[in-house]
Amino acid sequence: MGGFFGVASKEDCVFDLFFGIDYHSHLGTRRGGMAVLGEKGFDRAIHNIENSPFRTKFDKDFQEMEGNLGIGCISDYESQPLIIRSIHGTYAITTVSKINNMDELTQDLYKHGHTHFQEMSGGDINATELVATLIDQKDNLIDGINYALDKVDGSLSLLLMNENGIYAARDKQGRTPITIGRKEGSFCASFENFAYKNLGYTDYKELGPGEIVVMTPKNCITLSDPNSDMKICTFLWVYYGYTASSYEGINVEQMRYNCGAKMAQRDNVQPDIVAGVPDSGIAHAVGYANESGIPFSRPFIKYTPTWPRSFMPTVQSKRDLIAKMKLLAVEELIRDKSLLLIDDSIVRGTQLRETTEFLYKSGAKEVHIRPACPPLLYGCKYLNFSRSTSEMDLITRRVIARLENGNVTDEVLQEYVDPESEKYEKMVEEIRKELNFTSLRFNRLDDMLDAVGIDKCKLCTYCWDGKE
Repeated sequence: MGGFFGVASKEDCVFDLFFGIDYHSHLGTRRGGMAVLGEKGFDRAIHNIENSPFRTKFDKDFQEMEGNLGIGCISDYESQPLIIRSIHGTYAITTVSKINNMDELTQDLYKHGHTHFQEMSGGDINATELVATLIDQKDNLIDGINYALDKVDGSLSLLLMNENGIYAARDKQGRTPITIGRKEGSFCASFENFAYKNLGYTDYKELGPGEIVVMTPKNCITLSDPNSDMKICTFLWVYYGYTASSYEGINVEQMRYNCGAKMAQRDNVQPDIVAGVPDSGIAHAVGYANESGIPFSRPFIKYTPTWPRSFMPTVQSKRDLIAKMKLLAVEELIRDKSLLLIDDSIVRGTQLRETTEFLYKSGAKEVHIRPACPPLLYGCKYLNFSRSTSEMDLITRRVIARLENGNVTDEVLQEYVDPESEKYEKMVEEIRKELNFTSLRFNRLDDMLDAVGIDKCKLCTYCWDGKE
């Protein structure tokens, strides 16, 4: 995944930029970057943040950088922002993207005279460099940005900074958000709108799908009008988004409360307590508990001082180990109890199986699992939700492959999408047995979308139902 932040200010912007980027640390774990533009020109810093948080790695840069324009990011993959010298002059650029047609775009650029790209350590091309090259195919920046948005298959939102200001462009389908904040003498652009609230900014506007604006310390001007169609990622509310954030006017925490309540309305199990897997499962569990009247409790606590996130390591086996090590049991709340546990989702199933075994060993009598979203049947094509190379990493696909003797077509998968179908029930039961849950009931897609509360045609549901 990843997130970005940009500031255009009459005064030095580095304080706001530094903390605005840091507030996106929940969206990425590998690299961070800052670029500023001031009287001395461009200045940039990029650091690996896999073993140390953003604030620690960038403290020295924070003390030394200065400028009134700045952009930066937290990234799970490529190094950025990049400083580009091109036909449009020198500019800095950062992106949040997933480019499915990177090879095709690269070959097309070679055919039209582009000679080389810098190769990253994994052998891939830096996606942000590719986007910059696409922009530079056109005679002006706005045409170039629109061209890049049109050419990318997947998703692309970006910030681009030059001496004229900071250009912000949201993905053509609005799959990821950009919100503009304003305070006296400053404008900012942010993936997460909560990131600027403590810095004194108030909400100015949300960019619409495909909208391009330019920010200066004095104003924010729309250069390309938004599209009417939108497919924002629903998983932003279920999992990615921080609880204080809002997208399209809908707060993440409130949506999760609504989601938990919807789940309780369809359930008939009577556990002793309801609990949520920290952190994203907690609000869902509170909503469930409030609706059902079953007490909410915290039978295990996440140790966050040194392990703030379960998916910090890039190697799956290490991620699973960290997830297990950082959960601390409160055995007095577990022993001889029937627990209903809500997590945001089941992807591979490994971590939730470990958690369930952990609860049994701590004395739990029953563990009922309630994922807050439907079964994930398709790998995401639009966001870097996972770096998995195969959809067979999904527990649902492995179970379906067994049930169908390997004959898994799109038509077959659609039979498993329907929560009223016999095949859906068989899949859920096979997952329950494999992961050793007392019972398993997924949230329904229609209930989850109702919990968001905006027009369903504006929400992307591809990972659950395969519909684009």
